[in-house]
Amino acid sequence: MELHNLRPAKGATKRVKRIARGEGSGHGGTATRGHNGAKSRSGYKKKRGFEGGQMPLQRRIPKRGFKNVNRVDYIAVNLDRLQALSEKYGVTAISPEVLFEKGIIKKGDRVKVLGSGELTGALTVTAHGFSASAKAAVEAKGGSTTVVEFSKNSGKSE
Repeated sequence: MELHNLRPAKGATKRVKRIARGEGSGHGGTATRGHNGAKSRSGYKKKRGFEGGQMPLQRRIPKRGFKNVNRVDYIAVNLDRLQALSEKYGVTAISPEVLFEKGIIKKGDRVKVLGSGELTGALTVTAHGFSASAKAAVEAKGGSTTVVEFSKNSGKSE
């Protein structure tokens, strides 16, 4: 066996269909595109959602609801999560920056502390919002809560 007589196994390869290379190829003339119409022309591109002239689905279905541009989304963090964070890393001052460093929230997320779970020690918690039960629970253990304003321009806490 030498390089010049290497050959693929029988049936492993197919001949390329040579389209629009004259009548002798068997694929000349209309070049397998059929007769006339947009699909036979060069540069044909079907529009997204086009259904052959039938009213497209996105226009048949009625519009519903709306997206409130003034909606404020918060990432909910419960007291038990703060307690676990405090025990694991020995942190007593918890802020959005600390939560970002530990991978609990993403940069620019607003944080709201909710009252599910128990605290065992005093924590200093800074967040964009607190539920009444969370605020009461933190302050009952001798900790403090601080609400921080959110700046739309920078996406950071101030």
